[in-house]
Amino acid sequence: MPGFVLLVRDRQDSDESMRVGFTVTKKIGGAVIRNRMKRRFRALAREIVTANGIPGSDHVMIGRAKGVERDFGLLRTELTQALDKVRT
Repeated sequence: MPGFVLLVRDRQDSDESMRVGFTVTKKIGGAVIRNRMKRRFRALAREIVTANGIPGSDHVMIGRAKGVERDFGLLRTELTQALDKVRT
């Protein structure tokens, strides 16, 4: 996706909980911009990954430069699409 990369890894254990992690490198911008992007990712994860995530898996969102200025509704749609792709 243009705003982020989503990695999903099945832990292959008996725990069905979903874990979410975020990473944004210094290439994206300073601390203020990176923290803003992580806040947006956290909000998306609360809303979408809890409902559409894959049980028993680790989800990692890696920020891209275009993700900072991207519309939040568009990021929401892209995350839903990315999770649907992972399911298939």
